Parts: sequence; structure tokens; C-alpha cells
Amino acid sequence: MINTLLIANRGEIACRIMRTAQRMGIKTVAVHSDIDQDAQHAKQADVAVNLGGTKPAESYLRADRIIQAAKASGAQAIHPGYGFLSENADFARAIETSGLIFIGPPASAIDAMGSKAAAKALMESAGVPLVPGYHGADQQLETFRAASQDIGYPVLLKATAGGGGKGMKVVESEQELADALASAQREAHSSFGDARMLVEKYVLQPRHVEIQVFADQHGNAVYLHERDCSIQRRHQKVVEEAPAPGLSEKLRKAMGDAAVKAAQAIGYVGAGTVEFLLDARGEFFFMEMNTRLQVEHPVTEAITGLDLVAWQLGVAQGEPLPMTQEQIPFQGHAIEVRLYAEDPDQDFLPASGTLSLYREPNTGVGRRVDSGVVEGDSVSPFYDPMLAKLIAWGETREQARLALLDMLRNTVVAGVKTNLCFLEKILAHPAFAAQELDTGFIEKHSAQLLPKPAELDSSFWNVAAKAWLITRPAGVDKSPRVALWQQLPGWRAGLPAQSRLHLRCGEQDQIFSSISLGNASYCADSELLTIDAGTQKVRYRSVRKGADLYLNWHGAWHQINAYDPIDGAGHAQQSAGGLQAPMNGSVVRIMAAVGQVVEAGTPLLVLEAMKMEHSIRAPANGRVKAVLCDEGDLISEGTLLVEMEEPE
Repeated sequence: MINTLLIANRGEIACRIMRTAQRMGIKTVAVHSDIDQDAQHAKQADVAVNLGGTKPAESYLRADRIIQAAKASGAQAIHPGYGFLSENADFARAIETSGLIFIGPPASAIDAMGSKAAAKALMESAGVPLVPGYHGADQQLETFRAASQDIGYPVLLKATAGGGGKGMKVVESEQELADALASAQREAHSSFGDARMLVEKYVLQPRHVEIQVFADQHGNAVYLHERDCSIQRRHQKVVEEAPAPGLSEKLRKAMGDAAVKAAQAIGYVGAGTVEFLLDARGEFFFMEMNTRLQVEHPVTEAITGLDLVAWQLGVAQGEPLPMTQEQIPFQGHAIEVRLYAEDPDQDFLPASGTLSLYREPNTGVGRRVDSGVVEGDSVSPFYDPMLAKLIAWGETREQARLALLDMLRNTVVAGVKTNLCFLEKILAHPAFAAQELDTGFIEKHSAQLLPKPAELDSSFWNVAAKAWLITRPAGVDKSPRVALWQQLPGWRAGLPAQSRLHLRCGEQDQIFSSISLGNASYCADSELLTIDAGTQKVRYRSVRKGADLYLNWHGAWHQINAYDPIDGAGHAQQSAGGLQAPMNGSVVRIMAAVGQVVEAGTPLLVLEAMKMEHSIRAPANGRVKAVLCDEGDLISEGTLLVEMEEPE
């Protein structure tokens, strides 16, 4: 009997598991790092235990400290969530040895299927079709070089012990292999504590379709239909939906039966996901099995009406599955998007900082938000950048798509760059609406999904100025008469409202010597700014908070503030000849040496942020004048890393 549960994770998944556990009357225990002591999962749990440290290796990957925390708090069971130690067989084994319950499969099943290489070997012996590749134990560069030549480029390097795009690299040619392999191994070791890799043929234009399976301790196993996860960037899922559009009942059943057979073959217990590549001809190839709950499980819950975490807890306590295959519900369609702290305009570099503004859309029937943050929280560079998941359900796919679009348009995030506007563009794209899905979707439609950032035009600045003058910070009397008298030093009765104003948004600014409010008005309750544009009235969402104004312009939130040009206006200048850090992170490798002559594009150093590596490359031919950081340094966005000069 489980009456106290420790969740060995953080963020939205920890909060989501707690909701079900607490609803079932189970006491919850959170673990956290030093910098996560004020995180939402630590606040929402009944008990919170500090593991210490900052990086995952010092906290959430410390199995010994987690088990010790479980025993000290009186927990009978540990739920690993996803990521971190969730697919670590040694962790599961240590939990079982300590007399605690692991909310997941037996360690033997993780050994068999948690390793991508072992799983592929098992599937091959079972006759399941595989993508050509090398999954052996020899991890030498020459072995991967020979295998890649046999397979044929492009190839895909993958960490055998993990998922989520960590430790995964596409290699287009033999010249790229050595650096890509070394980088993937470092990422894998940092994320999963295991640097082993496999290599396989990179299949062009496939769909990514996965089957949710569940098995109990009595030999029963079912599949809970499938999910399409084809919309990805950097091999990490961005949009997921259930069911997969366009699958015939015959194909759906064939994939489901194959997934259940795979689970039963290894004595699987609990929730798992069998992932396939599906080509245009309807042939499917086994990719891997994730021996844990998936990020995208809410879409399966939406079309079945089931709580998969409740199923996990029941199965872990020896209960049989509550339903047979024929009883599994299947109704409607659900779509999920992942809201990330990242900059789509800078190749999705992870972002960190403070969520100065964060508002989630309304939830209810068919609308769900799973999150682990609130306004004012800090986003750390040490962990995965996902802030929340937004899920919409409808009787049809189109109903779900439109509902999710509405949710995105009513989501407010500022202070940290996010992919919010990018997600809206995906959902609104005609190809997505037409179910034209494959893993190359984002690249194929990048011109529409990732347009070059445009200069903020006069229309934007006109709206921004009116919003600044009309709105008032929270807690201030918002009556129009008081607002005008206090806000407009140039206001005179009977004359047009005027004021001199200096506004800044990002790296751009604007000076106003005359501002006419016209018929502009602001409703504080709805945070709507209405501007009379002649034949029509246009409404914009805007929020005034302290010294900042947040304005939604064409789907993106912009932070605006006023400045005094006498007090040092102007922007921070880029150091001439210098390379600055594009985000917060840590320096994991330095390749540049003082005096070295380099060509444009030469890697100079590698930063790690949110468990992903990012190479800093020479922007032009030159000579390294100075290296201003060391390996292991924690650096902030904008820090000068390397100075360059013209070669002699």
C-alpha cells in the first residue's frame, strides 16, 4: 500500500504526478536542487527535500541521495517522471534492493528495452523490421566510421540510454563524424550518465508514430492507441497528437499488436511507449522503446478519458489492469504543444531568466495546461527549457486545432524568450491543418514558421505610445481622468493630449514629441487596448507591470519601457572583434588557442545550456587574440568569450 510517494523529478511532470497522487489521498515528497528550492514542484509537495548542488549530476541524477530522501520522509515508492533517472536500470534496481517500490518496469525490462541498442537487437530477433544501423558495444570512432560507410550517409547518432533529442546528431558526411560523435557522447553523459551511442540510417521524410502500452504484474497488456509526434526540431518533439491522422484501422491494429508483443516478450510492467518510423507506403520500422511515462501522455488521456498516472500507481501495487483491450475508450482528437523557453530566431537557443509576465489560458472541458512555473519564477540554464504543455481536445481534429490556437493566443509570457509565436504559426499553417505531417515539417516550412525578425514599424510604435500613456501599473487608480492628469505632463484642457516620450523595445527605440490619444481606450479588467483606426476599431492585449509595458503585436509579446536620454541612452555595444555568449550556460570545451589563425565557421568553444551543446564559431577569417573563459566556467548571456583580430 502506497501512502507516501516521492517524485524524483522537477518541473511540470513532478507537479502533474502530484495532482493525481494527492487526489488519491497519497502524500507527496519533492526533491530539489539548491536553485530549485522555490520551484513550484517543491512548493506543491507535502514534503520537500533539498538534494543540494545545481547541475543535474549534483542533484537529480544522485540516486543515493534520492533513495535516502525517500527513506527519511517515509515514502514507500519513488516515481521517476521522465528524463533524469527514469530509464536508468541501476536506479530501478537500487530502489527495489532498498525495499521501496519503483513506479516503472522491472530493472530487467529497462536493461532490455531502455538501451536502444539492446532493444533493436531484441526486436531484430523477434522479426520486427528495423532501420539499418549499428547497435554494438564497440564505441570506437573507427567502428562508427566503418558502420556509417556501410549504412550510407546521412546517418543519425543516438544515445543508447536516453531520449528527448539529447545526445542525438545528424551527420551528413564522414568529415563531420568525429566532432559530432564526441559532442553527442558528452551530451549523453551529461543528461543520462551514459555516453554509449548507436548509429542508424537517417530516414528521409518519415512520420514518427508511437504506441502507448500498459502491462500489469499478472501478464495482461494493452495498447492505448497511438500518437503522432512528427513535428520536431533538433529531434525533440514540439507538437503531438492522438490519434495519428490518416492511419487505417488495419495499420493501427498492426502497430498496436506489435507494441504489445514487444512488451510481453520482456515481461514488461507499467507504462511504456514503443516508437516507430512510418513511411508513406505504410511500412513501419521499430525505433526504440521508452520505459517510462512520456511527455505527450496527456493526449492519450484526452482521447481515452483515463488517468495514466493513476494506472501506474495501481499496477505498481499489484492491481490488475482495469480494462481489457476491447474496453479501452477511443473518442475524438487531441493535440498538445510544448511551450519552451528558447529563441526560435536564434536557432532555438535555450533562454533563461525571470518570467516577469506569465499567464496561462483558461482551462476546462477539452482544455488543459500542465505547467511547473508561475509568474516571477526563474528559468535556470541547467535544466530542460520546457515551461508548460497546452492540450486541447475536440470531437474532430479541426475542433482540437482551433481550440489549441485559441489557447495559445490567450497565453502571455514575457521576460524570457519563448516559442509561443512559433507554436501558433505551426497550428495555423495550412499544411498542418491539411494533415501533411513528417519529421521535416519545420524545415520544409521554415520560411513561414521562422521568418526573419522584422523592424518594429511606425504602426507598432504608435500603438505602444498610446498604450504607455493610457495604461497604469497594477495597484494604481485606473480611472481615465486621473490617468490622463498623472500620465501626460503636456496635457492641457481643450487641447490635443501631447507629451514628449522616449520608449525602448529590445534593441530599438523611438522618441515622440507629439502624441495624440484620439479615441484610444483601455479596459483594465480585460487588459484590452482599443484604438479607433477610422473605419474600424482595433483591439490589442497589453499589460502594464511596474516600469514595463507588455504589448501583444501580431502574436508576439513585446516588453517596452521608457528611458531618459540624458541618463545614458543608447544600447550596449558589441565588443569590437569579440564573440559574446548567446545565452546563459557553462563552458564545456575550448578549442581556440591564442594566436591561432582560423577560418570563418571554425568551432572555437562549446557551451552547454539546458543539457544541450552549442558551438561558438568564428564569424569570419581571423586570429584569436584572447580567450576570456575557462572550461567549467558558468557564464551569462552577453559575456565576452573570445577576442578576434585581423590575421597578419
